[in-house]
Amino acid sequence: MESELKAPIRVRFAPSPTGYPHLGNIRTALFNWLFARHHKGKFILRIEDTDVARRVEGAVETILDSLLWLGLEWDEGPYLQSQRLHLYLDVSTRLLEEGHAYTCYCSPERLETMRQEQIKRKQPPGYDGHCRHLTQGEKTRLEKSGIAPVVRFKTPLAGETSFHDLIRGQITFKNITLSDFILLKSDGYPTYHLANIVDDHLMNISHVLRADEWLSSTPLHALLYQALDWQPPQFAHLPMILGPDKSKLSKRHGATTLTEYREQGYLPEAMVNFLALLGWSLDDKTELLSRDQLVEHFSLERIGKSGAIFNRTKLEWMNGVYLRRLGAAEFAQRATPFLDRDLPSSARRPLDLAYVRQVTSLLQERSRTLAEIPQLADFFFLDAIDYDAGLLLGKEMNAESAANALQAAVTELGRARTWDASSLEGILRPLAATLNLSTRNFFGLLRAATTGRTAAPPLFQTMAVLGQQKCLQRLAAALQKLPAVQQ
Repeated sequence: MESELKAPIRVRFAPSPTGYPHLGNIRTALFNWLFARHHKGKFILRIEDTDVARRVEGAVETILDSLLWLGLEWDEGPYLQSQRLHLYLDVSTRLLEEGHAYTCYCSPERLETMRQEQIKRKQPPGYDGHCRHLTQGEKTRLEKSGIAPVVRFKTPLAGETSFHDLIRGQITFKNITLSDFILLKSDGYPTYHLANIVDDHLMNISHVLRADEWLSSTPLHALLYQALDWQPPQFAHLPMILGPDKSKLSKRHGATTLTEYREQGYLPEAMVNFLALLGWSLDDKTELLSRDQLVEHFSLERIGKSGAIFNRTKLEWMNGVYLRRLGAAEFAQRATPFLDRDLPSSARRPLDLAYVRQVTSLLQERSRTLAEIPQLADFFFLDAIDYDAGLLLGKEMNAESAANALQAAVTELGRARTWDASSLEGILRPLAATLNLSTRNFFGLLRAATTGRTAAPPLFQTMAVLGQQKCLQRLAAALQKLPAVQQ
């Protein structure tokens, strides 16, 4: 049980830069970070960059940036496996010398033929041990022919391999189902199986919290620990993140990389809260938890075994809650980069930060993401707005009555000496009665004329922020549009 854990707790996040970090990667990092912080242990960052052929340019930088954006600071690292190749070579040599591994000279063509034949016979694909019993003379001849061998682990042909998983309990694999897996590739780079074992041992990793897709690899790792006479860490395999249809989370369920969610205007504190609840829970009702609360309460006992369902609607709701919790100044500050990025090019730049704060104060309560704000607010920043003139007509109005109402509004608003929400309401509400119009239709007309929208923030506050000159210009422009409206 976790209550029986002994210090020091040392966990690691070990991503491969073969792609940008997706939600599953980051959820794994978060669980490791929370576990370390809860137990006052260490969180180590290790970049497993030995798959040279699949390495993606910029992936390492994106991984580091993503962790820092979420506030998941590491205590050691980042270590790069590509700078530790001599360690893996030394261990591989030891395994060869002690009879736990052998060199394999099979060509890719032979391996592919073998795999196809196994599939045809409905056998599980796996190496057939062809090179396991080569004589020294045969090895010498093959090496002289220029073949660069790989190093394979000599998996026991009989018996069972068991290990204890802190989430799933005792797990046993029959050795006959395991293959002689590769430890060292022909280019001298280790496979994941060798490198992660060596690094976890040398870095004194106490617990390995990783995705459950690695569950089937764990017996191979257990055998390696046994062959090397090393104490293995404790394992905990985390449930997979699934889409709403319970299939593996993928692009068709929406954005999957953390960078995409960041660009879509989700807050890091909301993402941390949301990701923590993908497979872990405090109880059956608590949804909103601060970072400190997550650290305080996190435990492996509360991690479920079944897949965690990704719910985009819940993420949007949660992000909206966190947006509304921000102070007005901070909300404006966080919104500004999105406004600068996504407002039309015709909007004047640089943006006036004082004006931005006035605008965002009207939008904070209805925003779900920061990336929505430019679309909600663009009319505040444009000199002229374009919209369908039909928006100017309500159910009780035709072009003539709308023109009369707009002209009356221009006249009364042009006389205004103060321009704030209260003063505007004091002018326009009585004017609706004078015109014998419902406030719903009259205010709807003014909203369409000043914003180009049928839905916008409260009318008087919106007009107050837009200012007298811009409002009068837009009302005059609306009058020019009305003759084009079909009667």
